[in-house]
Amino acid sequence: MIKESHNHEFEAHYTKDSTVLILGSFPSVVSRKRGFYYMHPQNRFWHVLSEIFEPGFSNTDIDTKKRLLDKYKIALYDVVSSCQIKGSNDSTLTAVVPSDISSILEETNIKVIILNGKKARDLFQKHFPKLNNIAYALPSTSSQNAKYNRDDLVKSWKILKTFIHTNE
Repeated sequence: MIKESHNHEFEAHYTKDSTVLILGSFPSVVSRKRGFYYMHPQNRFWHVLSEIFEPGFSNTDIDTKKRLLDKYKIALYDVVSSCQIKGSNDSTLTAVVPSDISSILEETNIKVIILNGKKARDLFQKHFPKLNNIAYALPSTSSQNAKYNRDDLVKSWKILKTFIHTNE
């Protein structure tokens, strides 16, 4: 497979009430095709959120996912705006242009940034060093992260609950 240049093809998801921003590295081929985050069926992101918060997150309907993200004040985006990459393989990322997350931070109540995996962490630390004090790296929910099974991911990702305060 040859490295190809890609731009992030869909917007960040957030509302003015968002308090937590979850950043991945760059969308997978399937996510780029479907136009939303973590849409590869083997990525465990939505299953982890379902176990931590409520079952609807694993629903395949994007509008349902968005409503639940808003309910729990979670924003989603990626560290990388454009790059060269082979398929969905983060280890092949080159020619990285970081995303502009300043407008998200200005328009929301983001207090914490969660980095989904080592690649997101490494890229974030390189491109946004002034924000490292509010960033937490968690294990990647990608199926490529075989070191963590779903139960281990849920245990690690439960820290999200400490940062989320809803009106319920």
